[in-house]
Amino acid sequence: MLKLFTLRRLPWSPNHASQEKVELTAAEVESLRSELVDLEEKEAQLKAQLENIDEILRSARLSGYLYIRTRWAALPGEPPAIDDTDVDDWLPRFVVLQGECLFLYLLCTDLSPQDSTLLSDIVEVTQLPSFKRDDGEMRYAFCILTRHGLRYECSSSSKIQVDSWLSALQSDTSTSNGSIQM
Repeated sequence: MLKLFTLRRLPWSPNHASQEKVELTAAEVESLRSELVDLEEKEAQLKAQLENIDEILRSARLSGYLYIRTRWAALPGEPPAIDDTDVDDWLPRFVVLQGECLFLYLLCTDLSPQDSTLLSDIVEVTQLPSFKRDDGEMRYAFCILTRHGLRYECSSSSKIQVDSWLSALQSDTSTSNGSIQM
């Protein structure tokens, strides 16, 4: 921890045989105190994030990183959407299925979700064709359609992960909606 301090004149050596005295000016002492306070605040923030992650993961039915892109369904009278299958706008998101809601976090360490959807708002969960990225990596995909017309396209390089999400979402949404299209 002593290596975190930025005062270059202070010799922090693990050798206890050295009996040199270090004299600090009042400004240097105040700087060290300020750095200690900053580190304690950062530690408290990291502990809060860790506790939040722990609580989320303990109560979540399923969680993990997925690549996601969102699309809106065309409204009546709108021209058909442009074919954007070649657009690589997949963004990694930490997705959590917890209670009656699906939460999307930017990172697993975030304290609050970036987006959320009630399971009762999901009208369709379907598997999408797998595809190969430009780097040659195979991606397996599925889609979540909400009653508001929002379409979450989700993908992962793990077929097992996609199958787990499909199974969990299809069983959860079928019980909350009465029936679901597959």
